[in-house]
Amino acid sequence: MQIEKLQLEKRREKRQLLIENKLTFAGPETELSIYDTYRATSGVGLDADQLMYCGMVKGKKIMHDFQQTEGQVFLPHESFVMPPGEYVEIDFPDATEDLPTTCLTIEIAKERIETISERMRDLTMMGEIDHDWAYQPHIVHTHHTTDTQQLLDKLVTLFTTNHPDKAMMVDLGVSELIIRLLRQQGRELLLAYCRKMPDASGITAAIHYLEKNIEIPLDIDLLCRHACMSRSRLYIEFKKQLGCSPGEYHQQMRLKLAADQIRTGKTVTQACYDVGFNDLSHFSRRFTRFFGCSPSAYREQHNAAVVS
Repeated sequence: MQIEKLQLEKRREKRQLLIENKLTFAGPETELSIYDTYRATSGVGLDADQLMYCGMVKGKKIMHDFQQTEGQVFLPHESFVMPPGEYVEIDFPDATEDLPTTCLTIEIAKERIETISERMRDLTMMGEIDHDWAYQPHIVHTHHTTDTQQLLDKLVTLFTTNHPDKAMMVDLGVSELIIRLLRQQGRELLLAYCRKMPDASGITAAIHYLEKNIEIPLDIDLLCRHACMSRSRLYIEFKKQLGCSPGEYHQQMRLKLAADQIRTGKTVTQACYDVGFNDLSHFSRRFTRFFGCSPSAYREQHNAAVVS
């Protein structure tokens, strides 16, 4: 991640606390903070008046949000989003002087999120369900994609350098991050609706069919018949509702299911063939592109998290 290369010396020079050091950079209606924790500790409180987007860089945290019976392990290449007014407590089980735990937070003003929500209402509609793109305040913990990781890297670079167009470029990057969050929220709402009402419309029928036949190679003509749509109309609806093509969505579902299976104990080979891939090398390349690490590295990372 870019943060491991950037500002390392500055973080060391400005270090003031033995347990945790925080370095903050301001932007328009937002703020980036980099935290280095140098000693194993537990029960560290974190709250924010605005939405806080957290990304792990190095090491491991255990997040206690009091909505879960057990703490949630927070690892690199994952996002943890806290809505305004939320409070969590954090354990740092592995932090040491030589190997500090490092994470970043991007705090975004509520007004900024509402502005983006308004623009999304004007630009796109989810006609299948009652959804107006307003931010729904709940904690989100997810393994984000390589595209999101690249955006976070770019934001770190923008926040920590003195580019003449810094404010405008930070503003654009934060806008993209908010759009990704709202898109993910809208997608989850649509998918939940599809499971309850699979025959409500053509798009719900198509999504339901893909979820029920995830291991079968994608047949666009067959999917069009299930949706009662032409090929061009099907692609338009998928782009509007899910932000991707039917083929991209099918592959994302396969990769996410494979990750679930790897995380719960299946071997990489078993997961590959169970979700419908027939070439292990191809599966590994796709998985790495989507999740930012190889299937075997993903398995080792989560096994280590469970053991410790």
